[in-house]
Order: sequence, then C-alpha cells, then structure tokens
Amino acid sequence: MHPTSISHSGMPTGKKYMGWWGSMGGPQQKGITAYSISSNQQNIMGGAFRQYMIFGYKRLMAQLPYFGIPLAIGYGVYSWGVSRNHYLNSKAGHLEFGEHEE
Repeated sequence: MHPTSISHSGMPTGKKYMGWWGSMGGPQQKGITAYSISSNQQNIMGGAFRQYMIFGYKRLMAQLPYFGIPLAIGYGVYSWGVSRNHYLNSKAGHLEFGEHEE
C-alpha cells in the first residue's frame, strides 16, 4: 500500500495560501466604496500653530513650577559662579587672597 502524496502548494503546512489580510480568496464584497485623499494633498500641519497658541501655552503654564523654579535656581548658581570666577581672576581678587607676587 502506497501513502497518498500531499498536494504541495508552496506552504510549509501543505494548506492552500488564501492571500493576505483582506484578500482571503473569497467572493468580492459589493456595495462598499472607499475614498481617500493623496498624502501629498493633505494639509498635515493645518492649524497646528493656532492650536498650540491656546493649548500649548496652557500646558506650559501648568508645568512652569516643575521646570521654571529649578531653571531659575540653576541660572542663579551659574551666574554667581561666573561672576565669582571673574572676581577671583581679577587684580582685586588676587590682592584680597594674597596670591600676588612681590
């Protein structure tokens, strides 16, 4: 007795390939019309700036305590350090701390 051979359709399982999603090999649907617009014709950023002026400002003001206060403290420390460095490297700074040569 000889075993029957499987019908090879190219699929590893031996099953018939029905197509990709939406094209399963069944009868075509009728009465469905799909319209689309080309991506080149769409106004992608239409109204984005106008919407940001309202909602973006509102979001920024809500987050201001979380980034504004540390930013102000950091800027204060930085400006103090720069002015202190300039003073210590000036003639008056050298004279005050006794690092002058005689």
